[in-house]
Amino acid sequence: MLSVWGQLNLQEGMSTIMELMNYFHDYMMIILVLIMTFVTYLFIFVITSPRLDKYTVDSHILETVWTIVPMVILLFMAFPSLYLLYLMEDVSNPNLMVKVVGHQWYWEYQYSNSWFNYGFDSYMVYEKSDSPLFHSLDVDNRLVLPTNANILFLVTSADVLHSWAVPTLGIKTDAIPGRLNYLSTMTPYSGVYYGQCSEICGSNHSFMPIVLEFIPMANYLDYVVSLSSQE
Repeated sequence: MLSVWGQLNLQEGMSTIMELMNYFHDYMMIILVLIMTFVTYLFIFVITSPRLDKYTVDSHILETVWTIVPMVILLFMAFPSLYLLYLMEDVSNPNLMVKVVGHQWYWEYQYSNSWFNYGFDSYMVYEKSDSPLFHSLDVDNRLVLPTNANILFLVTSADVLHSWAVPTLGIKTDAIPGRLNYLSTMTPYSGVYYGQCSEICGSNHSFMPIVLEFIPMANYLDYVVSLSSQE
């Protein structure tokens, strides 16, 4: 999934978290538009109305209302935000764990599980005439993952600061030398999702694409068997 030319909205959410983030964005926009409309109406009314006097402006009831109503609105904004925040931080019971290591200027991936351990490097590839690819986005080795599985990523760096980000899945975290950051994702949709390093990390920072390929669990198990036979 990629953004397109002239796109003004968010990218389509292809993971559970990203779908909720899109819903939260739309929910917040509705509240903000209603607030802006109401405030604009009051502003015009106060300027143009000849019926205002000091008893209306200094009304204790009015002051109470415009103190309590914003508090209630903030609560309606805060609870969905906190709920989404805690969901983003939840990494319990992962079905698969992948270690991501940033290098100048490529990514290293390691499947780290009791039943499967395998690692490889992922470099950007250039477009060839006989194999059309996305410019500066395709790699020689994609990270293949199963759909409908809770996947935990452990992200670090071997040299300088990097940032591992895939917008359509709603995941982004810094890769810091000597430190492990974590995030998780799950998607029910098969497909290929693209991202890039989002932290300036040197002269070839723009040439560190990220490509995740999600396939059904049955196909993923066949993929694991094929990798195991190569070792």
